[in-house]
This record gives sequence, C-alpha cells and structure tokens, in this order.
Amino acid sequence: MSALTKAKGFKKSKTGTYLSIGTTAFGAINVCKQVKKARTEHDTLKLIDAAVSAAAIVTGIALLVRELKRLGDDDVLQG
Repeated sequence: MSALTKAKGFKKSKTGTYLSIGTTAFGAINVCKQVKKARTEHDTLKLIDAAVSAAAIVTGIALLVRELKRLGDDDVLQG
C-alpha cells in the first residue's frame, strides 16, 4: 500500500475525522478574533463576514459528526 493510499484512507478513518473536527473547531478562534475586531471598528461588513465564517464552521463540524456516525461511532454525542 502506497503512502498516498494510506493518506487517503486516513481522511476517511475515525481518527482522521476527529482530527478534522479539531482543526475545524480551531478555526473558531480566528472567527472570534474577527468578531471582536469588527465590533471594535464598528465594521458591519466584517461582522457579516465573521458570521458567515462561523456558519461554515458549524456546518463543517455537523458534516464531520455525521461522518463519524456513518462510520459506526455511536458515542460521539453521548456525554
């Protein structure tokens, strides 16, 4: 199995999906900074941009959680 094939398989694995959720959630920090800066500058357009970015992050995480469920991990949302 080549390294490229292993890398493509990792993306569809549970570990790869968890890593994707983490990196996507890490993007939320940048969005928070955008919101704070937009509010400080009273820039409505930047605030709208941050809101759209936040919506993209939420959607991305929802898609990844759905992928985890599809992979058979039932404990993702149980707390």
